[in-house]
This record gives sequence, C-alpha cells and structure tokens, in this order.
Amino acid sequence: MTHGFTVADSGSTVAPVEELRALEAEAVHIIREVVAELERPVLLFSAGKDSIVLLRLAEKAFRPSPVPFPVLHVDTGHNFPEVLEFRDRRLAEGGHSLLVASVQDSIDSGRVTETGGPSGSRNRLQTRTLLDALEQHRFDAAFGGARRDEERARAKERVLSFRDEFGQWDPRAQRPEPWSLYNGRIRRSEQVRVFPLSNWTELDIWRYIELENLQLPSIYFAHHRKVFERDGILLGVSEHTQPAPGEVVQELRVRYRTVGDLTITGAVPSEADDVAGVIKEIMAATVSERGQTRADDRTSAAAMEDRKREGYF
Repeated sequence: MTHGFTVADSGSTVAPVEELRALEAEAVHIIREVVAELERPVLLFSAGKDSIVLLRLAEKAFRPSPVPFPVLHVDTGHNFPEVLEFRDRRLAEGGHSLLVASVQDSIDSGRVTETGGPSGSRNRLQTRTLLDALEQHRFDAAFGGARRDEERARAKERVLSFRDEFGQWDPRAQRPEPWSLYNGRIRRSEQVRVFPLSNWTELDIWRYIELENLQLPSIYFAHHRKVFERDGILLGVSEHTQPAPGEVVQELRVRYRTVGDLTITGAVPSEADDVAGVIKEIMAATVSERGQTRADDRTSAAAMEDRKREGYF
C-alpha cells in the first residue's frame, strides 16, 4: 500500500482505500444515528451487491455486538435460485434474523392482483407487500441499499427519506440535511427509509467488495446461460420467463449487473469471471446498471418516481 492506494492481487485494479474508508465511515455513522433515534429499524436485504455491502457495514457498526435489528427480504417468488441460496447461507453464517415478506401471500390474500402475459411482472406488487410487512412488525425505519447514481428519482432522495402514514413519498416534503446532520423524529405511524449508500457509485460498491473480499451470488460473474432478447434486454430462460414467438433463445456468456425479479432483470454479455474483471468492465461502461438491465425502469421516464410515491423503497 502506498499513498492511500492498494493494488489488487491480480494487478488489474487500483482501489482508493482512503475514499472507500471515508464512505464506510459515513455509512456507519448514519446506521448508528438511526438506531439511536428510531425504535424499530429493519434492514432490507435482496442478496444483491448493494444490500450485501450494506449488511457488512451494519455488522461493522456494532461489532463485537450482533446487529440489533432483523433483516427483511421482500420475496416476489420470481427470484434467481442462486440468489436465494446465497441469501440463506450469508444470513445463517452471520447469525442474522431473517423475515420474509411474500408477494405470493399478498396475491393469495387479495391484497394485490397479478398481471399475466409475457410482460407481466410482480415487481410493482412488492410495494404493497413491503408496506404490509412494515406495518405488521411496527418497523419505523428501513435501511435500504439504494444509491443516488442509479436513477433520476433516487438522485432526489435524502439520506433519510420520510414517508407518511401510508408509506408514501413526497419529494417536496423532505428535510434538509446540512453538515450530515440527520433529524429522525417522526410522528406515530410515519416511517423513514434510510439510504447509507446514497453517496456511493456502482464502482465504489465493487471496489469495496474487492477491498473487503465479500462473497456474492454467482450470477454476478460471467457464466453460460440460455437467454433471449426482449425490448433490448437479455432475459434468462426460466419457468417464469419464456420466449414469445419470434424471440430466439441463445446460449451466451453473461453476467448480471443488478439482482431483482428475474422476469424484468436482464443480463449483459461479459467475460468478467472475478471482481477485478467486473471492475474493468464498469470503468468502461457508459450506461448505468438499471438503465441497461431493468425493464421496469423503461415503462416511463418517471417509472421509479411513481413507484416511490406509492411506497416503494
């Protein structure tokens, strides 16, 4: 290590350690502040790269004590099997308490209605399931791994994102956060979504994964998968995603930049089979991960903002 930089073992990447540690310290401070101010926090965990980093930061915030809040996964029922396997293994190894909120249960109880067809997705149904889980367990703060660089609506977010008694978000009613001072006071039945990774970028996330030697689901690295193209996105063939007439199945070497409902999450062609290779590809990328691989963000220019106003994290 020289001048605050470290070179990866492969010699392929150079990570600015001092910058990463500053981001780490900021996130740990936010997590501790919220736990001090709010009564019943929870950490939203998808087993994606951002929530994996967020979980590591929560562990660091309270070491050697255990993390003083549970982990919540909103399960669409259309998850990548590799991701669910990783979720269960990682949380068991860390001794974390896992709560699962099921979209299928919301459908079965009539709380939401599923839309069929080739373009049908349960992604938007997660909002109702999430809000019901927060109310059921009386959580008043939910940590999420969203970053401002992901999408324009998320760029409007403060670190503490206040939601009304219906879980809805009004970007005009958010509080200022001067000098990293956070006011977490809320009225009964209100909620706060907390984004300790707000100031991180996709590249920061991967460099931190490299620095901390964090484990990830295997789909983040190049592998062979049967895919077909729909609306410019490569979807993996599965029991939930089948090609329509005219959509050609190919077996390609791909990886995933983001983890979500497999019916709307696309793969990208890639030869990056380790963290250093992924970092190289990200440094050369000109499109954000959600812009390149998430069909749900393409429904309209304000798709994400509309969902956030409804209560999406």
